[in-house]
Amino acid sequence: MGINLVKGQKIDLTKGRSSLSSVMVGLGWDPVEKKKSGGFLGGLLGGGSGGAAIDCDASVLLLDEKGKLVSKQHVIYFGNKTSQDGSVVHSGDNLTGDGDGDDEVINVNLSAISPSVHRLVFVVNIYQAKQRKQDFGLIQNAFIRLVDNGTKEELVHYNLSESYAGKTSLIPGELYRNGSDWKFSAVGEGTLDLDIGSIANKYL
Repeated sequence: MGINLVKGQKIDLTKGRSSLSSVMVGLGWDPVEKKKSGGFLGGLLGGGSGGAAIDCDASVLLLDEKGKLVSKQHVIYFGNKTSQDGSVVHSGDNLTGDGDGDDEVINVNLSAISPSVHRLVFVVNIYQAKQRKQDFGLIQNAFIRLVDNGTKEELVHYNLSESYAGKTSLIPGELYRNGSDWKFSAVGEGTLDLDIGSIANKYL
């Protein structure tokens, strides 16, 4: 198991790990269980356990030394899965969040990231949150974790245990340069942004 972080903590990933060159960033979440509706009629009318149909999307923003997006091509999400330099690759969209383990995965080749990129901000937002009247109060067990792609060792695990009810986007954590090293920060901030575009606009 990796080091468990709490909100606000930072950890040096590469110091003492000269062989670390590529990490898998796994993001996970579960729909909150619906309350059971009793009786035979409850079953007929769709009662019983099961999560709400909620579609969360993971993305990553690649920022320069001033904390700005170099270009809109530096927003990696299900519609733009690979960064221009090939160092950041999104695994694709998960529409439900059901099941154990990582729901969406972003692979980051630290050794291949363009020198102009200094921060990678990871974001999870609810698809069509306003239209579907959904927020992160419908999500539980959210986490972000980093795994060494070479050794498959989990390096960091951060459970987002706060209540994010009313929020429609979440910034679980970020990777950033510190000299020649890479660090990870457990951010855990919720926002009212409705899509990745409105989040990205804050960094232009």
